[in-house]
Amino acid sequence: MTVFALIAAAVVSVQPATTNDPATQSPAKTSASLPKQEPHRPPNGYELVFSDEFNTDGLPDPKKWAYDTHRNKEGWYNNELQYYASERKENARVEGGILIIEARKETLDPAQFPDWGKQKYTSARLFTQGKAAWTYGFYEVRAKLPCQRGTWPAIWTLPEDPDVVWPNGGEIDIMEHVGFEPGVIHHSIHTKAFNFGRGTQQTTSHTLETACTNFHRYQLLWTPEFLLFGVDDAPKFLFKKKKTSVSRWPFDKPQHLLLNIAIGGDWGGRKGIDVDALPARMEIDHVRVYQLPASKD
Repeated sequence: MTVFALIAAAVVSVQPATTNDPATQSPAKTSASLPKQEPHRPPNGYELVFSDEFNTDGLPDPKKWAYDTHRNKEGWYNNELQYYASERKENARVEGGILIIEARKETLDPAQFPDWGKQKYTSARLFTQGKAAWTYGFYEVRAKLPCQRGTWPAIWTLPEDPDVVWPNGGEIDIMEHVGFEPGVIHHSIHTKAFNFGRGTQQTTSHTLETACTNFHRYQLLWTPEFLLFGVDDAPKFLFKKKKTSVSRWPFDKPQHLLLNIAIGGDWGGRKGIDVDALPARMEIDHVRVYQLPASKD
């Protein structure tokens, strides 16, 4: 486990790239001083509060992971085309020390899957809601991404409170990727004030050429004052708390973690779906969350 190798008092300007993604277009430039951290270790004083090393083959650990399936019948947000399965090894399984989330081209038997909404693709959306949620901390997910056109994998967080309406409670996208732009990694935040509906979203993107062939560590350092996103200890995007308004900074309440592959949709399906390239996998080697003792929920 390593953390960002940051240079003390270095001033880093992050110039987010403009994309056509409705969730990431026209981002603002962010400039701030990055905090000092020791390289090659979690931030000083942080303790491991959650981990899954995926050492036991079979379905994901039910003590740590649940399945988000609540929109299967009516269809998922962003005009996505997948059905998210629950406890189905074809779509989510641990195999050889790796969590595999697999998107497939197939239809299902409604007698066996009564919430099936006639989708032609299946996948999985794992989350920790109701099992683990955190306010602040250092997050690391070591993953290898799918690059098939039409795939839309993500590692992200949402409010633990199910009554909070998006985007009021904030969304943290630790990593997003779309298959028609292989190796382009996106980091974003969404709030009531900063979201794509208003054209004010905050995001950055960068190219990681081996994202789909090698494992990389996607990281987030979340404190009461900033969100710092990184890959393999390199800082990529810093979002600072500049005002106390909850519309700009709602990130002081617990959020749970999500792992998924969407298929198609307004962004992921912009250039179609390469059906012949399916199935597609996101492979995850580990998930770890660290916190300061005073921050533990």
